[in-house]
Amino acid sequence: MQRCIKFGLAILTLLLIGQSSFAADPRVTYEGKEGPGKGKHIVLVAGDEEYRSEEALPQLGKILSQRHGFKCTVLFSINPNSGNIDPNFVRNTPGLEALATADLMIIATRFRILPDEQMQHIDNYLKSGGAVMGLRTATHAFNPTDKDGWQHYANGYNGDKKEWADGFGRVVLGEKWISHHGSHKHESTLGLIDDGAKGLPVLRGIKDGDVWGATDVYGVRLPLPGDSKPLIVGQVMKRAGDYDETDIFYGMRHDDSEAVEGDKNAPMMPIAWTKTYQVPDGKKGQVFTTTLGSSSDLLIEGTRRLIVNGVYWATGLAAAIPEEGTNVDLVGEYKPTQFGFQSSRNWHERKMTVDEHRLD
Repeated sequence: MQRCIKFGLAILTLLLIGQSSFAADPRVTYEGKEGPGKGKHIVLVAGDEEYRSEEALPQLGKILSQRHGFKCTVLFSINPNSGNIDPNFVRNTPGLEALATADLMIIATRFRILPDEQMQHIDNYLKSGGAVMGLRTATHAFNPTDKDGWQHYANGYNGDKKEWADGFGRVVLGEKWISHHGSHKHESTLGLIDDGAKGLPVLRGIKDGDVWGATDVYGVRLPLPGDSKPLIVGQVMKRAGDYDETDIFYGMRHDDSEAVEGDKNAPMMPIAWTKTYQVPDGKKGQVFTTTLGSSSDLLIEGTRRLIVNGVYWATGLAAAIPEEGTNVDLVGEYKPTQFGFQSSRNWHERKMTVDEHRLD
């Protein structure tokens, strides 16, 4: 009897998830205009409860498609009960089959527990050696348990599959979740070019101080693994003004000029790096990771340029990056909200639809 009940619940869950796919297109696609990226396809996977990737990735997709020619498909966490975007619903990201034609996966998820079919698309992509860009919480993108399967993707995995030690974050991106190295909502991140990265094409148009985020520096273990190459290190900065819980940056500003003294900046943590990866039974692929990437971080031109330059690098177009850096002008109105956790009630009342993110 219990087995029948469990089977019935599993079927019901699949049907509910399917309803969100059949009721409306759960993804948004921005066709590429002219540009170096013409003919290349990027799949952007949103789904985190804190840093508003459901706002950041559509804007990033618009910039990449309208300014640079890439076809961009943006996927979201969809609540199957409403068909709406709901970052707190961790078990459904429909549309991942789009990865079969992707030249790059940009992932900005946090602790997702996806159904087997959806995880299989990600696994297939990684085994193919597809290029990956990880933003912010992608270091802890997944959180499956033994009963869910795919537990080797989980943050900090330490099971029998030794080649997957520490999970997707460490194996693919270069690091798992470690810590808030800066004081969350009180100390910002100012990007400085790593000494070993000066002059690289991926950093064209970027100088010390251009990259900034109110999101604090994430801690990483040094040195980063394998052939990881740090590009930008994050100087932890003091807030000059007062804390303001209603402000988009919580009172921090790009021109705050005083660095935090002590261990937080000695040494500084890498906040952007490149590397290669190779999952078991898979081909080698290349990765660009940055621990910045909230929707509010994208208000900063230098931070947008770091990410867009990184897309060029990851898709084999580094030579096409102009000397002044890539065009990162915003597309349309962009008014992101603060980073921070929202209640499920908020998302129920917000009723954010995929259609809100389509281009007119």
